[in-house]
Amino acid sequence: MKRQQKEPNTIAKKQEEKIDYDVYCQYTRVWIPDPEDVWRAAEIIKDYTEGEPILYLKLEDETPLEYRIGPKDNALPFLRNPDILVGENDLTALSYLHEPAVLHNLKVRFTESNHIYTYCGIVLVAINPYEQLQIYGEEVINAYSGQNMGDMDPHIFAVAEEAYKQMARDERNQSIIVSGESGAGKTVSAKYAMRFFATVGGSANDTNVEEKVLASSPIMEAIGNAKTTRNDNSSRFGKYIQIGFDRSYHIIGANMRTYLLEKSRVVFQAEDERNYHIFYQLCASASLPEFKDLALTSAEDFIFTSQGENIFIEGVNDAEDFEKTREAFTLLGVNDSNQSSIFRIIASILHLGNVEICSERDGDSCHILKNDPHLAHFCQLLGVELEQMEHWLCHRKLVTTSETYVKNMSRKQAANARDALAKHIYAHMFDWIVEYVNKSLHTSSKQHSFIGVLDIYGFETFEINSFEQFCINYANEKLQQQFNQHVFKLEQEEYMKEQIPWTLIDFYDNQPCIDVIEAKLGILDLLDEECKVPKGTDQNWCQKLYDRLSSSVHFQKPRMSNTSFIVIHFADKVEYQCDGFLEKNRDTVYEEQINILKASKFQLMADLFQDTNKDSSISTSSSSKSSRVNVRASKPTPKVPNKEHRKTVGHQFRSSLQLLMETLNATTPHYVRCIKPNDEKEAFSFESRRAVQQLRACGVLETIRISAAGYPSRWTYPDFFNRYRVLMKKSDMTIGDKKLVCRNLLETLVKDPDKFQFGKTKIFFRAGQVAYLEKLRADKFRSACIKIQKTVRGWLQRVRYQKIRKSAINLQRYGRGYMARRYAEQLRLTRAALIFQKQYRMVRERRDYLRVRQAVVTIQAFTRGMLTRRIFQEFLLHHKAMIIQKHVRGWLTRRKFRRARNAAITIQCAYRRMRAKRELKQLKIEARSAQHLKKLNTGMENKIVQLQRKMDDQTNDLKTQNEQLVVAKASLGSEVNKLQKELEMMRSRQGDGSQLTSLQDELEKLRAELQEAHTHMKKLEEKHSNEKMGLEQRVEELDRENSMLKSEKEEMNRRILHHSKSTEDQESSASQSVGRVQAELDEERQRYQNLLREFSRLEQRYDNLQEAKFQPGHKRNNSTQSSLESDSNYPSISTSELGDTDDAIQLVEEMGVEKAAMDIGVFMKLQKRVRELEQERKRLQVNLEKMEDQVNCKGIEPKTTSEQESEDLAYNSLKRQELESENKKLKNDLNELRKAIADRASQNSSSNELQDGYNLLLGQLKAANEELEVRKEEVLILRTQIVSAAHQKEETTNQIETNNVPEWTNSKKPIDKEEAVRAYHGLCESKKLLEAQLQSQARKHEDELAAFNTQIELLKDDIEKKQEMLNHTMSLSPEAQVEYSVQQEITRLTNDNLDLKELVEKLEKNERKLKKQLRIYMKKVPDMEVSLTAASSQPTKAKPQLTRQVTVQRREKDFEGMLEYYKEDEALLVKTLITDMKPNAVSATVPCLPAYILFMCIRHADYINDDQKVHSLLTSTINAIKKVLKKNNNDFEMTSFWLANTSRLLHCLKQYSGDEAFMTQNTAKQNEHCLKNFDLAEYRQVLSDLSIQIYQQLIKVAEHMMQPMIVSAMLESESIPSLAGVKPMGYRNRSSSMDGEGPGSYTLEALIRQLGQFHGVMGEHGLDPEIAGQVIRQLFYSINAVTLNNLLLRKDVCSWSTGMQLRYNISQMEEWLRGKNLHQSGAVVNIEPVIQAAQLLQVKKKTSQDAEAICSLCTSLTMQQIVKILNLYTPLNEFEERVTVSFIRNIQHRLQDRNDVPMLLVDTKHTFPVLFPYTPSALSLETLHIPANLSLDFLTRV
Repeated sequence: MKRQQKEPNTIAKKQEEKIDYDVYCQYTRVWIPDPEDVWRAAEIIKDYTEGEPILYLKLEDETPLEYRIGPKDNALPFLRNPDILVGENDLTALSYLHEPAVLHNLKVRFTESNHIYTYCGIVLVAINPYEQLQIYGEEVINAYSGQNMGDMDPHIFAVAEEAYKQMARDERNQSIIVSGESGAGKTVSAKYAMRFFATVGGSANDTNVEEKVLASSPIMEAIGNAKTTRNDNSSRFGKYIQIGFDRSYHIIGANMRTYLLEKSRVVFQAEDERNYHIFYQLCASASLPEFKDLALTSAEDFIFTSQGENIFIEGVNDAEDFEKTREAFTLLGVNDSNQSSIFRIIASILHLGNVEICSERDGDSCHILKNDPHLAHFCQLLGVELEQMEHWLCHRKLVTTSETYVKNMSRKQAANARDALAKHIYAHMFDWIVEYVNKSLHTSSKQHSFIGVLDIYGFETFEINSFEQFCINYANEKLQQQFNQHVFKLEQEEYMKEQIPWTLIDFYDNQPCIDVIEAKLGILDLLDEECKVPKGTDQNWCQKLYDRLSSSVHFQKPRMSNTSFIVIHFADKVEYQCDGFLEKNRDTVYEEQINILKASKFQLMADLFQDTNKDSSISTSSSSKSSRVNVRASKPTPKVPNKEHRKTVGHQFRSSLQLLMETLNATTPHYVRCIKPNDEKEAFSFESRRAVQQLRACGVLETIRISAAGYPSRWTYPDFFNRYRVLMKKSDMTIGDKKLVCRNLLETLVKDPDKFQFGKTKIFFRAGQVAYLEKLRADKFRSACIKIQKTVRGWLQRVRYQKIRKSAINLQRYGRGYMARRYAEQLRLTRAALIFQKQYRMVRERRDYLRVRQAVVTIQAFTRGMLTRRIFQEFLLHHKAMIIQKHVRGWLTRRKFRRARNAAITIQCAYRRMRAKRELKQLKIEARSAQHLKKLNTGMENKIVQLQRKMDDQTNDLKTQNEQLVVAKASLGSEVNKLQKELEMMRSRQGDGSQLTSLQDELEKLRAELQEAHTHMKKLEEKHSNEKMGLEQRVEELDRENSMLKSEKEEMNRRILHHSKSTEDQESSASQSVGRVQAELDEERQRYQNLLREFSRLEQRYDNLQEAKFQPGHKRNNSTQSSLESDSNYPSISTSELGDTDDAIQLVEEMGVEKAAMDIGVFMKLQKRVRELEQERKRLQVNLEKMEDQVNCKGIEPKTTSEQESEDLAYNSLKRQELESENKKLKNDLNELRKAIADRASQNSSSNELQDGYNLLLGQLKAANEELEVRKEEVLILRTQIVSAAHQKEETTNQIETNNVPEWTNSKKPIDKEEAVRAYHGLCESKKLLEAQLQSQARKHEDELAAFNTQIELLKDDIEKKQEMLNHTMSLSPEAQVEYSVQQEITRLTNDNLDLKELVEKLEKNERKLKKQLRIYMKKVPDMEVSLTAASSQPTKAKPQLTRQVTVQRREKDFEGMLEYYKEDEALLVKTLITDMKPNAVSATVPCLPAYILFMCIRHADYINDDQKVHSLLTSTINAIKKVLKKNNNDFEMTSFWLANTSRLLHCLKQYSGDEAFMTQNTAKQNEHCLKNFDLAEYRQVLSDLSIQIYQQLIKVAEHMMQPMIVSAMLESESIPSLAGVKPMGYRNRSSSMDGEGPGSYTLEALIRQLGQFHGVMGEHGLDPEIAGQVIRQLFYSINAVTLNNLLLRKDVCSWSTGMQLRYNISQMEEWLRGKNLHQSGAVVNIEPVIQAAQLLQVKKKTSQDAEAICSLCTSLTMQQIVKILNLYTPLNEFEERVTVSFIRNIQHRLQDRNDVPMLLVDTKHTFPVLFPYTPSALSLETLHIPANLSLDFLTRV
């Protein structure tokens, strides 16, 4: 170990050795010093390069700052940690470990999350909240008990549990060191630690040692704590409490050591401070009768209690605290007399302080006033003489070698002596109380181990520091040295365990400072030496310090003072004032005054001063003797040089401190550092300057520095893999070894190998590397998000463009329509004008004619005509002006439209040009290719591909058929050869030449026909090849035409673009040319459509030719149907089924479900019948072929086959009749269907949709009718073939019989002309049959095409609907989209759930049916066994009889359901049925059999009216059940078994009690079995109470078994894989507690399996379902309580992913409840808080609407729980947002009106009241059978 002496402020200098200047770039966040807040956040706004003098920063308020960098100015600022690491439970989890990071993390946790505890490596930092928190209840203790230290949030209970666990595991004593300055909360922390030990390690017997340990706290607080300016309950002494444990780790005793009591507080208090609490408590209770003799009044009347001028503490009642102190005294065994003596001593001290000492005139002497009441009370209370005390208070005795004389004292000296006496009395009383407490806590049993709790003062520095501060800081120096060595040791062990190469770490060693204090000729030695000098003074001692210690670096002399000195401690420089050091070190008390007290009348007072010569200032010696703790010292204790030196306070303190250090070195220490956040005692207020001072003083920053010097960040390989696998390559993910993957990744990402090390189980990182990895991870996620956003935004823009384009097209359409309407209007107006002109001209001509004819028209008429003409002219001019305006406006509008259109065309052209550029590269590759043509003409390509596929299929079929023809040709040739050979044989045998000639002619004909068939087949093949070539040429022509169309289309586009750029003068001509081009384009499109129709016609022609190709053959092709169906795109669906489903679906959609239900049912019936006819046709065809084979076979014997043939004919005739009848039924159904459809169509004639449905259904029915007709024809053909075959067979048989030629019957190959003729006819018939089949297949193919077209239309409609749904979804807002998708998903899941429910109901129905059959069979089994036994015993009489009474029992005729036993057999009965009963022994019998047997025995005792027998049996039964349960108190099966039997016995007592209320459900026989003589209501109550006790034990056993599973299964196991995130962990997750073998991790399946086991055991034992439901309800409450409590105490599980996991786990448990039919038991209600907590982790937590939603959602959670979860919520990624403080305040404001119980954790021990509903049994007692294996032969049936 390497030590280095350096100041604390040199810690930052080491960081300058290796500086990575690359990280100081733009946007990097740093910490800069600040005079007010110590450290302030800033951000770099310009990259920094090495050597630059200025770093450009920007503060959080956007203020720019130039930060100077240089050796004389500032070093580079500290880097900030990523936000994801802020607020961690362990400070060592921070990537950058330095002072500002530690301070900021503590501030965020304390002020924002209200977390007062934080880990810093092995240290627990506790910040005083100055507020009562609900985190110390028994539920919290139970939650932390048994947990590893890193698993739960930081807490004092976690440290205590760690110490307790290490004591039990390592068998090594432990120590908890609690330190901090006054007001930081040391006493409270130590008290809570002891409370934890008292709760967890309670005494095994009834001594209640743990209560005594806790009771010592109020006593020590009363006599050792006082109010200071910093703390209302400040401990003014140090104490070390050792709690002893036995080998079972139960508390057996305790011991207390105290250090350096502040005796000066007894006589002096500063302003706003108080004396010890006991004085004020006693004064507050002075009015009590037992304290009248003390003569006390208010505390204001006494000098020792009123110097601080404030005798009260806000919120503290001294009288109530005094009662608690007295109760504690009583609990510890302090009797009333000793208590009275203690209170008398305390009161005497107060009176002594009020004794007034008056000075004489000379000033060198003094006196006390006569009749001073306080002195009288002092002497009276202590039982000493008044005169002597009055004399020796003003005088002192001087003893020399020659004489002794009395000397007067001055008033000041007398007052000092009086105060010294008061301090001495109080110190001795304090030591006596401590010793008495130790005696009360002492045990005689052997102590195995102990845990010590050290509550000691922290480092102190005031404006005036005296001897007390010097001793306190000296003690802290020793503790800091021990702390540094322990931290370094743990670091070293960690590196060695992981096999990491480590170097010596420099750490601050304060041994030189300790040597300055305690070494030879150090401060303490010089102080003791000066105390020995007769006239030694503080000034002389100070001068000696200057002379001897000035050379030490840890000692300095102040510049402006000669009576003080400075010691440079590890925390800070402290200046001590020398005044009073000698006096306090001497602690002088005059012997005369002590002798007076020794002579006190009261024994306790006399005992206090009997051993004054011994070391009595502290209780070290006595307490060490009584403690009996075996402590091995790590260093030898320095010898005491002499007796006088031992008496000084400094030496005593050094000795006790040395003993304490030896004890601590012999134990495993645990550190708690208490921090005082502010001096104003404001709740959750954090002052950075005060916190930094304490952090530096308590060694937290030194721990950080030691950790940062090595590898502070440590990850296990699985955690590192899960966290940073996003940075890995896909190839790395396939490697199975995670260590190798992590190694490869780090070597790739971090180039400097010194930045990390690979251990056995962990990866070690230098400071800052985790932040670098987090930055890389965030960048990776950010780039992925940008890519996703880019894609989504592109898609949105495309959708927007499509919408705009659609809108533009619509506008163009409406604009063109408007222009067309305007043009039509113009035409109408022009026509009207022409008509008007025609009429006008006619009138004008007529007027001229009239003027000529009537020359004598009067002037008046001419004038009127002229005026009329003028008016008309004006009207005409006005009208023409309107026409001109109209045309001008139209022209302007058209010009505007043309400009807009040209702009749109320009935009379109630009966009198309852009797309053409994008596709240029692809077009170069795919130009003039088939793929290019496919894109241009998708429909054409599909047609061509389908045609090519069909051509290939037909080619393959042609090849196969050619092969079949070749095979057939070969077979026919072989048959012809065989026939020729047989003809030659027949010629040799018979000379009938004419017959042979005819046969030869027939053969020649057959050959000719065969040749014709071959030629015809060749023609077909040639025709097929020609057709194929023609189709291929046609396809090429279509391709050429398509390319030509494309070129023309491109030319048209170019022309359109050319015309669009023309001027406005050419717009009219351009529009005409565009119209002409459009017309030409339409013509080209029409040509293209004609080509498509021609292609379809050619394809159909090809299909027809293909069908015509299948000409006559010799065999029926059974695969014709499947081959035709294989051309379909859906080969797995037959044609008939496809038609059924598609037509039915379309009919339902068009007519509605209710209207189409009946019609579709009838139609489906017709389709089903058609399929049956098809199968029947095939079967008949097979029978026909078999019969033809039988006819052609020549080995057939007619005599043996005639019967079979007659049976086949009879069967065929019957089948034919059946088919005819079925055909008639189908016709009738068809007519009824047509009538129903016609009626419905006539009723709904106004509806077009129903009319369409009617037409569609009629078409389907017509198709079905045609198919029926085809099947009918095929059946008729088969029937004729069967009849002809039968006739032919008869003729052949007759001919064979008439000829009777034996050679024919015996020959293997008979031949005959008639047979050849029949064969020829058979071939002809098969040809006809194949032709008919081909025709039917052609028709069927057409129907199939129609069905496919219908299906395509349906699919198109479906696609359009889905497209509309998609468009509708995209038009919604994101929230509405989520809601809409959720609704759709809910609808789908509901439908699936309904289907599953129907399936479950069917299965349950089937199960019930099988169970019913099983019960019937089980009832038959005994009878069958009896019959088998009787049958086996009849033939063999010598066999012995069976002795199994289980299955051969007989029911007695007069059995009344009672069992008789003798009184002396009662013990055997109880032993057999209860004590020795095993549940598996009666598992196969009636449930609750022991209860029934016991009740039957009780019935018999009631029957014979024997009350003693009834009483004895019931009492013995109850006692035996209690004993069995006590013996098996951890056996769930046994407890459940006896709960079921006890409740059943209780129900039997009720059912057969004779009470009418319980007899309503009984049978008549059961009512006859009721009790006759006794009323057992009292015993029913006893059994009811016993059942409740058993139920509670059952719950306790089940909860104990489930307790280890709950947290692991509900919160830690990954039910949804790879969902949980991993965050950086700190030192606590690698503590020693993690190395041991902890409890195994349980999954959710294990927990559900355990619940299922509980439920199964209860059901197997016959426990009532209502009680089983209550058990499950209670267990679910326990699951809820444990899960929620752990969630509220663990920051690492409060994340969105955990909420998702938890919600999934809860849904699985709800599913289990529904599966067990327990969802009505109330168990779901009990887990509602956990459900709401999971939802709270998942909901948004940002806006006020979110806050309102949370308040309405979390109704089962209290306000404290909601706020706690929000404070604990931890984002696992930087993209998640933390919950803001304002949001939490908003939640609190909204929930403040709730009347919730102020409860944070759920009571895990709460038990619901159990109800035992009355459930009578349907079992008849007389039918009960007792198994023989129970050995109850002494029971007799009655």
